[in-house]
Amino acid sequence: MLAAALAVTTFTPANAAATLTPVGSFGSNPGALKMYAYVPDGLPAGRPLVVALHGCTQSASDYYSHSGWPKYADLYRAAVVFPEQTSGNNALSCFNWFTAGDIARGQGEALSIKQMVDKAVSAYGSDPARVYVTGLSAGGAMTAVMLSAYPDVFAGGAVVAGLPYNCGTVCQYQAQSKTPAQWGTLVRNANPGYAGPWPKVGIWYGTADTTVVPANATELRDQWTNVHGVAQTPTSTEALPGSTTVEHYGSAVTLYKVQGIAHGTPVAPGSAENQCGTTGTYYLNSICSSYYIARSWGLTGGGGTTPPSTSPTPSVSPTAQPCFTASNYAHTTAGRAHQSGGNTYANGSDQAMGLWNTFTTHTLRQTGPNHYVVADGQC
Repeated sequence: MLAAALAVTTFTPANAAATLTPVGSFGSNPGALKMYAYVPDGLPAGRPLVVALHGCTQSASDYYSHSGWPKYADLYRAAVVFPEQTSGNNALSCFNWFTAGDIARGQGEALSIKQMVDKAVSAYGSDPARVYVTGLSAGGAMTAVMLSAYPDVFAGGAVVAGLPYNCGTVCQYQAQSKTPAQWGTLVRNANPGYAGPWPKVGIWYGTADTTVVPANATELRDQWTNVHGVAQTPTSTEALPGSTTVEHYGSAVTLYKVQGIAHGTPVAPGSAENQCGTTGTYYLNSICSSYYIARSWGLTGGGGTTPPSTSPTPSVSPTAQPCFTASNYAHTTAGRAHQSGGNTYANGSDQAMGLWNTFTTHTLRQTGPNHYVVADGQC
């Protein structure tokens, strides 16, 4: 089946009243998917949005119950959309990551998921500059689809036990002989003419996975480092709980190797901030991947664990937040961005901005202390 060291301080969800809720109408829905959402009560406008995609034989409710994302929606004040596949589209309820009509921009399941994002941004006031996507296995492969087909929609993504974009079903079982440039071209061809910024990408896999061969992780790395224009040699490494090693490729791509686990979403049941989820089929006790994914997107610094007051929290209009339009070089020298390997990244969000030079210009919106998001055309 293709599914998809902190102190021991405990945390109570900021709001336990919200539940997973079906959303009946969200556009033309050409992929015939279902939409579910988890929105903490009292969530103000301008908060991040996470799209979480289940694996084969699973459902939105299953991923909601096991993955840990509701905990972090409460803690960090974010909405989470859980798309759901149906057996009418796929006998195993897999997202169709291998079907040309479902992985292209403006078509099929990819467009349905994009329409869910549009619905959430409109209905929940989510920040369109802080939309992220993640998923397990088939959901991980569809995560790669969304990052490739809609790089203008997602600031970042995390592929868990998934596959490179547009490699078909053959990739599941055996390594492919494509070069990084060939992998990267598949992504660039998904949205011809798009010049960036490209989403930040995290790649997770278990070293004992026999359902999706671990070669897919390095091929995903090759694909996205090529897209971002960085080398396939890590710029730094670190160790995380659960026998997890991490390789950073600049600020754009991160590869997480969870030693000894098979196919599934890594979870770590418990009440500490970096513990989450419940074990089950394709939910493996090792490390709370959802926490480290949220951390890589900068969500952990923007929420807080204090329950919302009984009075509505005033929303902050994005237009009220300061915006700065300048070259990538000027943004960096002013302390709003940083450069790595000749490329520029916004401080805080780590969104890729392209080459570090005086000719590439972007607008950055400041959403917090030393936290900036790319806001071209939005200020």
